Amino acid sequence: MQDLTALFEPVVESMGYELVGIEFHSSEHHGVLRIFIDHENGITVDDCAKVSRQISAVIDVEDPIELAFDLEVSSPGINRPMFKFTDFGKYKGLTAKIKLGVALNGRKNFSGVLQGIDNNQQVIIDVDNEIYELPFQDIAKANLVGQV
Repeated sequence: MQDLTALFEPVVESMGYELVGIEFHSSEHHGVLRIFIDHENGITVDDCAKVSRQISAVIDVEDPIELAFDLEVSSPGINRPMFKFTDFGKYKGLTAKIKLGVALNGRKNFSGVLQGIDNNQQVIIDVDNEIYELPFQDIAKANLVGQV
């Protein structure tokens, strides 16, 4: 996804939006490319349509994905996904659900209050008054819970 982020982020930012993150899900013959955008005033359907048109033009020129796919542009929504290491510091004090790709002490799922980040690329989370330091590179999926 890093290549897609590098390709799409300048386009999204030039339009005055933040590129929150990108997801790509695929089956054998088809995929879905989902791009999350945000703006300090919120996101409307018209905002998503504008960004979708611009991203479609970039895709037509650059052809970064070989598989047939549908493009979806969306706001991050109430359960905002977190993609960037800095997101975990930005949303310190809020409740998050984090799923690791690699188990830590036999556990992959963590739900609790974000405590921030450290210089060792660790995400710090308080789960029922127990502090965990999760390696950022091991995070498979992370979302805020019930936040706007």
